[in-house]
Order: sequence, then C-alpha cells, then structure tokens
Amino acid sequence: MAEIKELQGKIVTGKLEEAKALVSTALAEGVSPSDIINNHLIKGMEEIGQRYEEGKAFVPNLLLAARAMKGCLEILNPLLKDDSNTYLGTIVIGTVKGDLHDIGKNLVASMLEGCGFKVINLGVDITADKFVAAAMEHKADIVCLSALLTTTMNYMKDVVAAFEQAQLRNHVKIMVGGAPLNQEFSDKIGADGFSMNANEAVLLARSLVGK
Repeated sequence: MAEIKELQGKIVTGKLEEAKALVSTALAEGVSPSDIINNHLIKGMEEIGQRYEEGKAFVPNLLLAARAMKGCLEILNPLLKDDSNTYLGTIVIGTVKGDLHDIGKNLVASMLEGCGFKVINLGVDITADKFVAAAMEHKADIVCLSALLTTTMNYMKDVVAAFEQAQLRNHVKIMVGGAPLNQEFSDKIGADGFSMNANEAVLLARSLVGK
C-alpha cells in the first residue's frame, strides 16, 4: 500500500507507465478509484501546476504530466461511470469556428481533466450551435472557448450570444482563452472569465463552480 504514495511524484515527473502500474497495484489492493484520483493524481497535477506558476516547470513538463494523468484515468474512468460526485463539474471545450489550432486547447483540457473535471473536447473549428448542443447534451457547467487568431477570436461573441438565445447563460459559465485575448476582451463579449494559461484555467474553473 505504501507504493501508492509514490503516485503523485510519478504524475509530476510524467512517468506514464510507472504511474499506470501503481494505479493497477492500488486497485488490486482495494484502494478506491476516487481515493486514487483525489488524493494522489489530482495532487500531482496541482503540484506540477504550481511549479509551472513558479517558473520551475515548463510546458513540456505539463504535457508529460497530463499524459501520465490521462493514462491513469483511462484505467479508472470505467470504474467511475456511475459516480458523478467524483467530478468537480462538467466542461465542454473547443477551438472556435475558423480556427484550427489545438495544442494550447488540448493542454488546458488535459489539465482540467487531471484536476478533477469531466471534460468533453469538441476539437477545432467549432460553431456556436455545436457548443450549445454539446453543453445541453452533457449538462455542462462551463464552456471553454479557445482561439489563437485575431481573425477568429471575435467569433466568441457569437457563441456567447447563442447561449443567451438558448436561455442557457444562467446555467452555463463561459471561459475564454488564447494568445490574442485579454481580460478586457472577455468582459466586452460577456464571458465569465479569461485565463492566460492552463494552470490559470484550472483555478478559474474551480472558482466558477465554487470549488
């Protein structure tokens, strides 16, 4: 059972296979999936996120940690399908219509998933209607919009308007992010928040769901 204590460190250092082996061992020893996630995996992601904020870790480190986390969740998620209380909330994320960039968006998605959210990643070039439909289908708490181009970022305003027309704005928070964006732009289009990077996105998402 003592080996499970090493899991947080394996996530921080991005040791995928070693982390998966520890998860499998812990399950065999009777440790609950929610215990593994909440007390070891999420803490690992929080630690690497904090290191990133302090300048002690960099994007490649975040990607490796997120990959290790995702590998562990692939083992654990099938055991949690009926346990909705395991998640902090449900997030739909995608890059807006006309924009095909997804590296930053995928990193944010991985960090959100690694820190306890259920994440539905729609991909790139997503229309307002698709965002609305996905939010309704999955009963999303938050929708995250990404854009890397100044020519596509303005489409975010159309997405916010679509949620207003669907009468979902009282139920769904909208986060925006991407290189050309800032807080002023977020406020202007009526979004609920803006984040500069993946770690900030996690902190913002938690605040929006009251966690």
